[in-house]
Amino acid sequence: MANTDIFCFGPPDLPLEDVPKGVLHPRRIMRGVVAGVRDYGNRMGIPTVNGAVYFDAKYIGNPLVYCGTIGLLPRDKCFKAPAAGDAIVAVGGRTGRDGIHGATFSSGELTHEHETAFSGAVQIGNAITEKKVLDTVLQARDQGLFNAVTDCGAGGLSCAINEMGAELGADVHLERVPLKYAGLSYCEIWISEAQERMVLSVPQEKLDRILEIFKSEGVEATVLGTFGTADKKLRVLYQGRLVGETDMEFLHHGLPRPTKQAVYEKADRPSPAPPTRDSYNDTLLKILAAPNVASKEWIIRQYDHEVQGGSVVKPLVGVTHDGPGDAAVLRPLLSSRRGLAISCGLNPKLGELDPYQSALHAMDEALRNNIAVGGDLQRMAVLDNFCWGNCNKPDRMGALVRFHRRC
Repeated sequence: MANTDIFCFGPPDLPLEDVPKGVLHPRRIMRGVVAGVRDYGNRMGIPTVNGAVYFDAKYIGNPLVYCGTIGLLPRDKCFKAPAAGDAIVAVGGRTGRDGIHGATFSSGELTHEHETAFSGAVQIGNAITEKKVLDTVLQARDQGLFNAVTDCGAGGLSCAINEMGAELGADVHLERVPLKYAGLSYCEIWISEAQERMVLSVPQEKLDRILEIFKSEGVEATVLGTFGTADKKLRVLYQGRLVGETDMEFLHHGLPRPTKQAVYEKADRPSPAPPTRDSYNDTLLKILAAPNVASKEWIIRQYDHEVQGGSVVKPLVGVTHDGPGDAAVLRPLLSSRRGLAISCGLNPKLGELDPYQSALHAMDEALRNNIAVGGDLQRMAVLDNFCWGNCNKPDRMGALVRFHRRC
């Protein structure tokens, strides 16, 4: 129904000599990210109706992109209950080396070796494949042809199948996985995070019908194995040879939780008194020209926020439709007059002084933006999202603990 995106980049006017070795200039990264979100979202026919852009030197080597999607789910489909004997069906794009270690890359500490070590970590997306998968999965859902579905995100098939078969066990045959090209090892097939792939738990009696739906729309669907083993173990096979076996109970609950040291010392940085002037015109112009204040219209105009016809309050408002709105308002069902307000809040700068206050102000901003377009405070849902430094360092862990006191 709608997408929302928040971008955090380094300063776009950063001098070239200040760009670290192995890092692209923030302006290049910004243009690439904006174009990527535009091309994918627009092609899938999903309106991008809300978001924010923030610039700071902290994001020079590690830009952040927070993405969210809003949809509707029928009440009788709000379940995920794979059953013993269900077929494990992989649907959508083929598996390649792109995306391997994508999750560890996003969580790793950046060094001068990062570019070489994680050169294949970024997935190569295909919006048209994803759109076809979306449409066919919805058809199968409406006909009640599967018991559970999950995406191949971080960890690829290894996480998707293990998550769905946590209480059942599973037998998986990796040689059946459709590949983008030859030469992948069974380990690479198992952990690849290549995109546009979903895993379904399908009852055997409904298998032929669901495969027929995917085939009719040109979506590749392959049976990789079955959920449910007598000993509730995961068994991974490749060309008839057992290449992996583990107990599901141990896999999900066997690893002890680590205990980390947390230290927090509040920063004492009083704000200096502003100088007294006869005119603040120059100051006002500098503020308006600052990247975090200046217009983001050149980004917003690239995104389709009218597709599906449900956008009521647009990202740009006012008489000339060039001023930023407080939040987006959608009409999810065109046959109903009920609306949905989508807003966001962000305050990284305050996090340097006090993570607790940073979380408090971000949430406060999101709620106020929502109320400004008619949202009901008693009927709001809040999703927190954050990226943190190395929590093995006590001061980083202490800041995270303080931040979570608010969330």
